[in-house]
Amino acid sequence: MVKERARILIVGGGYVGMYTALRLQQKLKPELKRGEVEITVVSPDPYMTYQPFLPEAAAGSISPRHVVVPLRRVLDQCRIVIGEVQSIDHAKRTATLSTLATEEEGAGAAQITYDELVLAPGSISRALPIPGLADYAIGFKTVEEAIGLRNHVIEQMDIASSTRDPAIRDAALTFVFVGGGYAGVEALGELEDMARYTARYYHNVQPEDMKWILVEASNRILPEVGEEMGKYTITQLRRRNIDVRLETRLDSCADRIAVLSDGARFPTRTVVWTAGVKPHPLLAATDLPRNGRGRLKCTPQLTVDGVTHAWAAGDAAAVPDVTAEPGKETAPNAQHALRQAKVLGDNIAHSLRGEALETYSHKYVGSVASLGLHKGAAHVYGRKLKGYPAWFMHRVYHLSRVPTFNRKARVLAEWTLAGLFKREIVSLGSLEHPRAEFELAAGGKHPLDPKLDPKGSS
Repeated sequence: MVKERARILIVGGGYVGMYTALRLQQKLKPELKRGEVEITVVSPDPYMTYQPFLPEAAAGSISPRHVVVPLRRVLDQCRIVIGEVQSIDHAKRTATLSTLATEEEGAGAAQITYDELVLAPGSISRALPIPGLADYAIGFKTVEEAIGLRNHVIEQMDIASSTRDPAIRDAALTFVFVGGGYAGVEALGELEDMARYTARYYHNVQPEDMKWILVEASNRILPEVGEEMGKYTITQLRRRNIDVRLETRLDSCADRIAVLSDGARFPTRTVVWTAGVKPHPLLAATDLPRNGRGRLKCTPQLTVDGVTHAWAAGDAAAVPDVTAEPGKETAPNAQHALRQAKVLGDNIAHSLRGEALETYSHKYVGSVASLGLHKGAAHVYGRKLKGYPAWFMHRVYHLSRVPTFNRKARVLAEWTLAGLFKREIVSLGSLEHPRAEFELAAGGKHPLDPKLDPKGSS
């Protein structure tokens, strides 16, 4: 039994934030009913994005609304606040946050007090000071980016099909992906597969006309699946005429020209940046200890090291890996985040009840990657799988991990229907600027540029 009324603040509604709150709902059900515990989740979005499904959402295999999980439905015993925490003063147990109503109210940022803090803001894209990157590139961390990229790729095929300028056509059909990790390789594989299928419906665009380029600064891709499967993946991508360039960097993409460190220059209208992530800026606005990489120093029990009543996990936390040699930390990936959230929820409940804490221990079991429809690579429990078996394992694994039975059933139904019918090849570019066409009709200007097509995504 909780001795005093405990206010638990969870910052972040991603993997760790949502699963920790879900675990606390289960573990503290009696206390929640008696009003002894209050759980508040602060998240910039009212949903959790299941990121492993983003490549399939971009390819049209899964509907965007089935890639996200609504927080209010799943966390019905929690108070959900849509906003962003700007700073945390843990010594005073206060967090400063802005909500959707902050600007309208004009009263400035609000403050919220807490007794137990869970920091799980996740990570953001690690962008480098590359000329043109902020102006022309797109990331691949959110469902909005995934669907926007799908619309953009199909739109470039429309441009190539209708233009009479060879230079414009060449740039429209050149797609550059920077980063050879999961996000970059899976996004490239799925979108190339989708574009190859879509080309059959264009009278003057062939799959051979498109250039797909993967740029990776290191000497290998997909390090999570092992060196052998990484080489296999490179071989499979190159068989699909995808230009894989290792030990190469993007030096510039200004003026819509991708300049690589090996001297190559590609006029392109598409640069996808997936070259790593960095800790969320919020961590620097707290009084909690961080390591040299900017992540919170944590103990194997998922408490913030040297601080009481503060917890962290996932991308924001440097958690010691007790299954490996001393000094090694758990990888910031979904496999650890899901399991850490379970232990984190249990430990907060143990702490409130005065019980002993559990130690997080999980030996990495391997990884699976999708390279397009019926294509994949996997290294799980020491076994290496290629092609269809790896792709099938990828789907089975992630179907088992996506939260709620509702989402599992919807995703499975969509996969079944996709196997029976043809792919959807529709681009809904107007989703990016839904008011543009009405503004033009009302005599106004396009919100970004009056020269832009109101229905276009570019």
